[in-house]
Amino acid sequence: MDISVVVPLYNEVESLPELTSWISRVMLENSFTYEIILVDDGSTDGSWDMIVKLSENNSFIRGIKFRRNYGKSAALNVAFGATKGNVVITMDADLQDSPDEIPQLYRRIVEDKYDLVSGWKAKRYDPISKTIPTKFFNAATRKMSGIPNLHDFNCGLKAYRNTVVKNIEVYGEMHRYIPVIAKWAGFTKIGEQIVEHRPRKYGKTKFGMSRFVNGFLDLLSIFFVGKFGKRPMHFFGAMGVLSFFAGLIITVWMIADKLYDIAHGIKFRDITAQPLFYIALVAIILGSQLFLTGFVAELVARSSHDRNNYQVEETI
Repeated sequence: MDISVVVPLYNEVESLPELTSWISRVMLENSFTYEIILVDDGSTDGSWDMIVKLSENNSFIRGIKFRRNYGKSAALNVAFGATKGNVVITMDADLQDSPDEIPQLYRRIVEDKYDLVSGWKAKRYDPISKTIPTKFFNAATRKMSGIPNLHDFNCGLKAYRNTVVKNIEVYGEMHRYIPVIAKWAGFTKIGEQIVEHRPRKYGKTKFGMSRFVNGFLDLLSIFFVGKFGKRPMHFFGAMGVLSFFAGLIITVWMIADKLYDIAHGIKFRDITAQPLFYIALVAIILGSQLFLTGFVAELVARSSHDRNNYQVEETI
């Protein structure tokens, strides 16, 4: 099979007939073999009934229904495990992503040998309250992830080699950082394609401003887990040792300074009367705690079932 189209959705009953018809038309025009996987993330508006109806009329449509709303990341992760196509295309169900982009995305994966191609909605039909934070979010992600060529990490329209989606795990609200997750998994050939952003035709957006706060926290989390997940002692231990020795050096200096003053008859203050003493004490305690945190985290990491789970691309 050429393409699996994955569409996570929540209360998008009005757009589903038009979206699936549009996708099918594009596939037939380009002679692709395909499947459409619609993931109902706990909708309450009859979206699942519509999916059932559409699948009865089109054997290429498959549906997955959650008992409740788990979020976009959960929907994508489950759908990725069910895909059969050589190339996997993800898009939103609100008709703001155009299926006409699929052939070019497919060719870039197959012909240009990209692991992942992310859409970039260079011209957006969003209010300024959404576009400005998005620019800051993408700039921070580019800096921290080391993927400087992507302008829109959170674009729902993306294309993947099937191998990529089978070897990554998307959880929490990590769907924003799939390119980063893929990079940490060893899939480094990541490209970008300018895509059309269409005005929302039905319903209303399901995302609020809280996603930017959660998104930043998720970015810190994925950066730490990706870099230090298998060696947490390298982070906590290093920070702990630096803090401990900084406090120790300050303490030794204060003691030496007092002994010098005593030896030369110079008036001196008690060490415990100096604010620097308490700074040194906090640094020593904090350093010890960080080191012990790293030690415990290392024990947990070494006990993990996937501690030796490494990505092997091929063998001969």
